[in-house]
Amino acid sequence: MRLLPTILLPSIGNMVFVALLVVLVFGTGNGILNDGDTGYHIRTGEVILKTGRVPTKDIYSSHVPALKWTAHEWLAEVIMAVVFKATGLTGLVLFFALLLAATHWLLYRVLRSQSESCILVILITLLATATSSSHWLARPHVFSLLITLVWVHLLDQFQYRNQHTLKFLPWIMLLWVNLHGGFFIGIVLLVVYITGNILHSFAGYPNQARQHRRKAKILSCYLILTLVASLINPIGAKILLFPIKLTSDRFIMDRVIEFLSPNFHDVLPFKYMLLATICVLALSQVSLNLIETGLILLLSYMALYSARHVSLYAIIVAPLLLKSCESVLRNLPTQLFNFIRLRDQNLSAIDAKISGYFWPSFSIIFIVSLALVGNLQFQFNEKRFPVAAVEFIMRENITGKMFNNDEFGDYIIFSAWPRYRVFMDGRSDMYGEKLGAPYLKVANVQPGWKDVLSQYNIDWIIFDTDSALSAALREQNDWHAVYSDQVATIFIKKNVEHKYLTAKYPTATLPTTK
Repeated sequence: MRLLPTILLPSIGNMVFVALLVVLVFGTGNGILNDGDTGYHIRTGEVILKTGRVPTKDIYSSHVPALKWTAHEWLAEVIMAVVFKATGLTGLVLFFALLLAATHWLLYRVLRSQSESCILVILITLLATATSSSHWLARPHVFSLLITLVWVHLLDQFQYRNQHTLKFLPWIMLLWVNLHGGFFIGIVLLVVYITGNILHSFAGYPNQARQHRRKAKILSCYLILTLVASLINPIGAKILLFPIKLTSDRFIMDRVIEFLSPNFHDVLPFKYMLLATICVLALSQVSLNLIETGLILLLSYMALYSARHVSLYAIIVAPLLLKSCESVLRNLPTQLFNFIRLRDQNLSAIDAKISGYFWPSFSIIFIVSLALVGNLQFQFNEKRFPVAAVEFIMRENITGKMFNNDEFGDYIIFSAWPRYRVFMDGRSDMYGEKLGAPYLKVANVQPGWKDVLSQYNIDWIIFDTDSALSAALREQNDWHAVYSDQVATIFIKKNVEHKYLTAKYPTATLPTTK
């Protein structure tokens, strides 16, 4: 009879998983769909499933000739399309919620395996999870987040515990390179470990130097195998150049929001984790080795340079922060240290007696059941995306060439392609400065914006209602607003105005507001 309570009581790891799943589903919910990129990823997956091949040219925009396009996330897109076909957007949200909850549960398990201090592990898991939450979206990078965590753990197991874990890396890379462009960080991390071992081989004692040289050779062999594995993808060796080309494009890096540096004026858990790391490193009596130092410097630079790397910073730096925190903990006043250690021992003893996965299993079954009976539904947010406006253009059959807000473009691809083709969407790497600069000239109503619309033969525009462009278009005699709500306004050029709309809205205004 004693077995039943141990199964019913949740372990700390179980509570981490369940709490995250509940927050992601009931707290964040539609927030996972806050990026319209989800829409075009689904459609791309559907195209791949239908045609049996990965597209190499753009199929969503109106630009002629078709632009070259690297659909490097094709496998993730296929998975998303399969999940969407079977369960809709609700199922897709639940899928990514489960993936994110599992990732941060695994982070807790990794930290727990490295420390006896249950309290420290819980605190750092919470801090890292909050830091990572800034990029919780239904996009392929979530796969990359999970794989990065596994990747670093396997490297650490080899480096510090002499376990034969590197044999898994080429197989993981074979999957990773087809899921997300973040595969490149796996190669960079291998280089960091190789470089650290080489430097240690010159600085250590003879026996240690031999060990580090041996590890550097083994890691180098697996780097080669990993690079070979990365070539097994639809575009071959070109995939290795894609991340380099993207990050070296100053136009994109300086203008796309997720590539910009984090805004420290916002409520940002990252800044607290960064400050905690600096503080703990200053107080710690245990110095980091060259590999650990390299990881902190690399990830700190990446996260400060681009907000999209903050999640990677959280999961890679967390174990290093834990190691330094343990050193600080041991140097606390004796009375305080003993107090914390006693609580740690009691908590660990209780947690060790608890077995089973009743609560994670129950939470998954409960949430899935709610979705199956229709009590849990997720859609793109009408207050964020032009849901009603797209329904309008589909119903009224607006014709001609469109100019659109780039953030609207992904949703339009999801809801109105192939009937409508966008001018711009979230694939900024494909459009580049050649099309990005003209787009920004119009969007920001810069000198020459009318010439751009003429150059691209734009017949109608769908843009956010509160934008500078919408305000400017309302002042133009040759543009008519035929639809407007709180999110989007649709303008049609006077000399190409659709006859049906002219008859229906002779004053060229639409009072509809949502």
